[in-house]
Formats: sequence, structure tokens, C-alpha cells
Amino acid sequence: MAGAGERLILAFDFGTRRIGVAVGNELLASASALDPLPARDGIPDWNVVTRLVEEWRPDLFVVGLPLNMDGSESEMSLRARKFGKRLYGRYGKPCEMVDERGSTFEAKAIAREAGHRGNYREEGVDGLAAQLILEGWFASNEGLPSRRE
Repeated sequence: MAGAGERLILAFDFGTRRIGVAVGNELLASASALDPLPARDGIPDWNVVTRLVEEWRPDLFVVGLPLNMDGSESEMSLRARKFGKRLYGRYGKPCEMVDERGSTFEAKAIAREAGHRGNYREEGVDGLAAQLILEGWFASNEGLPSRRE
């Protein structure tokens, strides 16, 4: 396991059809989007998740918590928490839940600025949303500026 500030982190943007994934290095406070995981009613192929964990060997998981705009929890919040608990249970790595309000909206805006035409069902912004969640986590834990500011 890496020392404090040197951790490798896998972040997830939970969804019922796709789960966005990003990987980041805490020391560099940088994150990169990975291919999203297909999911069936919020359940990924755990063999694919295991391959990601074996490839990246993360020290920590970060999972976006989809709160309502007033900060209250929703059904999706409960499902994202369950996903985070399953990550911890399967891989024995700590999992932190992070307020993700606005990450998908921001990811779509960034994709539009980059020239995507808005066909998000096919192009997807899930990995970018996971990247934004992780960058926000870095900023809140290190006092570093994030893209959202």
C-alpha cells in the first residue's frame, strides 16, 4: 500500500446502465477517465471490475453519491452506497462516498465544448463524470483547485 499522498484511486460514477470509471494519483492530483462499465440495473460484471482492480491495484475507491439538490438522499444514493459497500466487501479497500451533484451535467457541458453533438447514450460521458468526481475529491482533500471552480 502506498503512503499518504501517494495513493492510487479508482473512482466510479454509479449508474443503472453504465458505471463511469476514472483512475487517479493522489500525489499528482490528476485523474483520467477509463472506459465505462456496462451494468444491468446497477450491477456491473464483477469479473470486469476485478480485472480493473488487478490492473490498477488501487489503495482507495471513491464513489459518487448522487444527492438531491437539497442534499437529501434518493433511491440512487442508496444504490450507490450499496455499490460502494460491495467494492469494499469484495476487495477490502476503503471506499469513500463523495457528493457528485452536477458532475454529469458538467461532463455533458465539457463534451459539448469538445465538439460532441449530444448523443450521450452512445458516446457516454460516464468516464468524464467519474474523472470530475475524483478531481473534486482531490480538491476537497488537498485544498487544490478543481475544474469545477
